Amino acid sequence: MLLRALAVTTTVSAALLGSSAFGGDSLPTPPDRIVIDVATVNGSGCPAGTAAVAVSPDNTAFTVTYSSYLAQVGVGSKPTDFRKNCQLDLRVHVPQGFTYAIASADYRGFAHLEQGASGVERANYYFQGDPQTSYQSHRFDGPTDDNWQATDTVDVAALVFAPCGEERNFNINTELRVAGGSSDQAHTTSFMTMDSTDGNINTVYHLAWKHCP
Repeated sequence: MLLRALAVTTTVSAALLGSSAFGGDSLPTPPDRIVIDVATVNGSGCPAGTAAVAVSPDNTAFTVTYSSYLAQVGVGSKPTDFRKNCQLDLRVHVPQGFTYAIASADYRGFAHLEQGASGVERANYYFQGDPQTSYQSHRFDGPTDDNWQATDTVDVAALVFAPCGEERNFNINTELRVAGGSSDQAHTTSFMTMDSTDGNINTVYHLAWKHCP
C-alpha cells in the first residue's frame, strides 16, 4: 500500500562541498538551499510516520531514521515477518547549476541471530525513469546479539548523477531478511532491525556534487 510520508519538509542552508575527484577545486557556495521532500513511503518496514529524513548542515549527506523496521523468524513471528522492505521516493531540489550522486550509504541496526540463523541487508538506488541498479547485499550470521553496520560504496567512475536541469525523484529500496536456518525456531526468535527505541539507529547517504555544464 502506498503511504503518504511525513508532512514536514526538511530544508537547510546550502554549503555544498566540491571534490577533487571531479577534476576541480572546491565548489563555490551556491546562494540557494537544498530541499529534500519525502514524496511517498512504500513498504512493510516503514509504515506511515515511521521514516524521517534530515539533511546534514554541510549538505554532504542526508539521514533516514526508522522507528518500525524489523524482520524476524521464530517465536512470536508471523510467516511474512521474515522479510521487510522500504521504498523511499524522494524529491531532491538542488541549487541551480549543480547536480548530485549518491557516493556511499551507511546502514546501522541491531541483530539478534541464534546459532544457525542468518540475516541480510540489501539496497539499491535509482533516479525516476532510469534503470534500477543491482542490489548491494550484506550478510550476517548467528550467533550474534549486537549492533550491526554495513556500507555501500560507489567508485567515482561509477557514480550516477541526476540529469542536469531536470528534477527526477530519487528512489531508495532497502530490505531486511532473516532466515531461521538450523536454529530452533520453535523456542527462539531471531531478528534484525533498522530502528531503535532511542532514535540512534539510522541510515546515512553521502552525496557527491559537481557543476552542471
